[in-house]
Amino acid sequence: MVAMNFDINYTSCSYLFFTFITIFLLHRLFSSSGSHHRLPPGPRGLPVIGHMHLLRSSLPRSLQALAHTYGPLMNIRIGSLRVLVVSDSDTAKQILKTHDPDFASKFVFGPRQFNVYKGAEFFNAPYGPYWRFMKKLCMTKLFAGYQLDRFVDIREEETLALLRSLVEKSRNGEACDLGLEFTALTTKILSKMVMGKRCRQNSNIPIEIRKIVSDIMACATKFGFMELFGPLRDLDVFGNGKRLRSSIWRYDELIEKILKEYEDDKSNDDGEKDKDIVDILLDTYNDPKAELKLTMNQIKFFILELFMASLDTTSAALQWTMTELINNQDILGKMREEIKSILGNTNRLLKESDLQKLPYLQAAIKETLRLHPVGPLLRRESNRDMNINGYNVKSGTKIFINAYGIMRDPTTYKDPDKFMPERFLEVEQNTERKMSYYQQYMLELKGQYVNYLAFGSGRRGCLGASHASLVLSLTIGSLVQCFNWTVKGDEDKIKIKLPTGFSASGTAGGSSLMCSPELYFDPFAHQTK
Repeated sequence: MVAMNFDINYTSCSYLFFTFITIFLLHRLFSSSGSHHRLPPGPRGLPVIGHMHLLRSSLPRSLQALAHTYGPLMNIRIGSLRVLVVSDSDTAKQILKTHDPDFASKFVFGPRQFNVYKGAEFFNAPYGPYWRFMKKLCMTKLFAGYQLDRFVDIREEETLALLRSLVEKSRNGEACDLGLEFTALTTKILSKMVMGKRCRQNSNIPIEIRKIVSDIMACATKFGFMELFGPLRDLDVFGNGKRLRSSIWRYDELIEKILKEYEDDKSNDDGEKDKDIVDILLDTYNDPKAELKLTMNQIKFFILELFMASLDTTSAALQWTMTELINNQDILGKMREEIKSILGNTNRLLKESDLQKLPYLQAAIKETLRLHPVGPLLRRESNRDMNINGYNVKSGTKIFINAYGIMRDPTTYKDPDKFMPERFLEVEQNTERKMSYYQQYMLELKGQYVNYLAFGSGRRGCLGASHASLVLSLTIGSLVQCFNWTVKGDEDKIKIKLPTGFSASGTAGGSSLMCSPELYFDPFAHQTK
């Protein structure tokens, strides 16, 4: 057993506890006596813990249930964290559309006090000059359409590598762990997009990145309880802060070496067509005419944020889509027939250029993300006083938008808990301007309509939605085209673990899977693209 580096006895612990209680009650007394503005309704809370006793293992589901009693705008306190919870699309529209600039900041929930790159964050940065500059850089260069087109070879090559790996497992009669396969896939794709030049020289970089990011995420998720009690937030009682700092320093050592190698290779610049994300960031860093001068710490942490935001979310979305398809073989069959209708009974592999012709594939992915959003609670913070639904919302108010609850609203979606891709094929007709299904699909995926929030909406919507959609569509389409899928053993469906914490849908992929190549398809013939 590891010894703690400080002593704490019963008396001091009791003193700390009662001091905290006294400060908390005095704060509540004075803050409530001076507050006459009309607050949204909410359940009666308890001292210190607030409404934690009403919240079951899954926070989004618990908030959805409470909203049935207290309405679409609800006042909740989780420990010292007081938030307003938005649970319907009409109220969400006011936050994400009507008053979007006034809610363009995100409140921070997590152990930022242990981050060695303090003040360098972009994803959780306040709405200000740095955030606006980086958002523009993302939209016009880093994740612009032409830049994503440059990465098509990376996505197709890594998808082919996944298919080859599964073929080998099928040959040997081995079970498939799609969770591990999808994690490797998403890590390799993003690593090559971000730092492709270094990955071509060192194939171990994606593995190193994934290990470090996994360690950082594992440490960060252990702070949940302490974060809910303000005075305890900075106490590293269990040593997680020390481990988190250590993991971030390991990342810093790796990324420092990679960035130095990029700087040293500037003399061998291959031109615009070969630029990856690190190239663009360093060009911006060295540009004397840039609107805002980036620091090296901001570049380092932005790259880390990309990996933390993308790897687990994309992998989870892939797992959930395959889980729903395997558990609903009739839908999987319809998707395969759609792919056959485009490609015919040939052994030509699906390509990204085919995806716009596959509306049922897009609908199935969209339906999966509706049922199992990887970001079920959207965080916002008001930057001025305003009125929402007749209630006064003061500047600095923290907001949870329950995307999970909104996308399972029975007034919007018939049979909201049922996996039914057809629902998105029945109403996809834009009345103002003719557009293809795929164009409509991308608009909705990016939160154009607030009853669908799989990738958020407004200024803080997910910047990687287009990239994620391409990875999801190509990977799922290829797995359906090439293989038949069954659950190993006596089970006929994939087991789903119960949800906990911020998760709304549990965990997919609890079962071992067996795959066998489709009869008409000969994957062994494909040695090149």
